[in-house]
Amino acid sequence: MKIRLHHPARETSMAGPKTVWQVLRELDIVPETVLVIRNDELVAEDDMMNDTDSVEIRPVISGG
Repeated sequence: MKIRLHHPARETSMAGPKTVWQVLRELDIVPETVLVIRNDELVAEDDMMNDTDSVEIRPVISGG
C-alpha cells in the first residue's frame, strides 16, 4: 500500500494486508494522534488495508 504522511510530509509503502493499528505501530505513530484515510474514506484501527490501497495519515488538530 502507498502511504502518505503529513507533518513532516513524506511518502512510504508497506506490504499488506494489515490492520490500521498494525500500520501505525510499524510507523511508530500513536493511534490517538492521527486520522487514517483509505481511498478517500476515514477508517478505524481494526479495519484491514490491502496492497492496492492508497492511505493518508493526517494529524488530529484541535482548537478553540
